[in-house]
Amino acid sequence: MEPVIIVLIILVVLVFIALIKTIQVIPQASAAIVERFGRYTRTLNAGLNIVVPFIDTIRNRIDLREQVVPFPPQPVITQDNLVVNIDTVIYYQVTDARAATYEVASYIQAIEQLTVTTLRNIIGGMDLERTLTSREEINAALRGVLDEATGKWGIRVNRVELKAIEPPTSIQDSMEKQMRADRDKRAAILQAEGVRQSEILRAEGEKQSQILRAEGEAKAAALRAEGEAQAVRTVFEAIHAGDPDQKLLSYQYLQMLPKIAEGDANKLWIVPSEIGDALKGLSGAVGNLGVMGGGSGGGSTGGGSGADRREKPSLD
Repeated sequence: MEPVIIVLIILVVLVFIALIKTIQVIPQASAAIVERFGRYTRTLNAGLNIVVPFIDTIRNRIDLREQVVPFPPQPVITQDNLVVNIDTVIYYQVTDARAATYEVASYIQAIEQLTVTTLRNIIGGMDLERTLTSREEINAALRGVLDEATGKWGIRVNRVELKAIEPPTSIQDSMEKQMRADRDKRAAILQAEGVRQSEILRAEGEKQSQILRAEGEAKAAALRAEGEAQAVRTVFEAIHAGDPDQKLLSYQYLQMLPKIAEGDANKLWIVPSEIGDALKGLSGAVGNLGVMGGGSGGGSTGGGSGADRREKPSLD
């Protein structure tokens, strides 16, 4: 009985192994290449797949997701014979698992070598300045060549990026000095522009201030003139309302004479002829002013209705 049990155990193990080899579970976004006696038969897609055990074998499992591969810096000579080191990054995706398995031995190595060769051809036709400023142009040209060459390998190059372009050390020093000079120039221009704007704003402020000051002075003069006019009207209305006689007017005139005589420029007085009659009436009302009234009257005789001109005594 023991040999029978051993045989049964062996059969169970073989069946279990066969079942394991028969059922193949492929993850999502992956593919597997199946060979039968060393020959390609089919490609297994994601999910549960059945294969013939001990006859069908899984040759390769390929990730169908987009892959990112950075390549080490490569020395490239520009058109003006300068050596620059360029880092590249390739974004690719396997679209045909069969072609990626059988059309090329190692598509990663093939893509790297093709990238270096294409990059040297592109950069060799550009000088350093154009190389540093034409990344988009280089990326587009490199992607076009790679996508066309890798299509037969079942590879699609989605994007190519230049990580860094490093010129020689001497060129870097010269570029740094040039950049520093450009920054100093821009700073000086900005400072001059700021000073110019400041002066313009200050001049505009002074202009506006003078305009406002002149407007204020004009309004103040107008208000003063209006006040004086109002005062004159008020006095005039008060005088007319009081109905003054000739004596009061003569007395008011005598009070205004000293103010009229103020200043060295007043050399000539104009005395109305009617002032004599006013002073006579005033002298009759005030006995103590008789002498003054007589002097004033004598000075004003000789006029009827007009005005007497009297010279103001000079103070010189």
